Amino acid sequence: MSNGKSMKDLQNEVDQYISQFKEGYFSPLAMLARMTEELGELAREINHFYGEKPKKDSETEKAIEEELGDLLFVLICFANSLNIDLEDAHDYVMKKFNTRDKNRWTRINIENGE
Repeated sequence: MSNGKSMKDLQNEVDQYISQFKEGYFSPLAMLARMTEELGELAREINHFYGEKPKKDSETEKAIEEELGDLLFVLICFANSLNIDLEDAHDYVMKKFNTRDKNRWTRINIENGE
């Protein structure tokens, strides 16, 4: 379900939300701790869904999508707090993958269907 928001839109939306509170963004170390916490929650869900650790009956069902959303929110907060444009960061990484790492992986041969 796409709503057509760009990464800039997402960063602005999060900034508008955070800007309504006196506390503002957390410090970089606190933000990293929050990101680590959210990543752990995502890892737990992945392990329950794809791994060998089923949920206990007492554990609530949380969707992987929700955990990814939580992680994305914290990542955007982190970037905003450091004035990092995530579209620029993405472009930098894609350029790196398309230059330095362009022959690192086995390409799909579309003509031969491989």
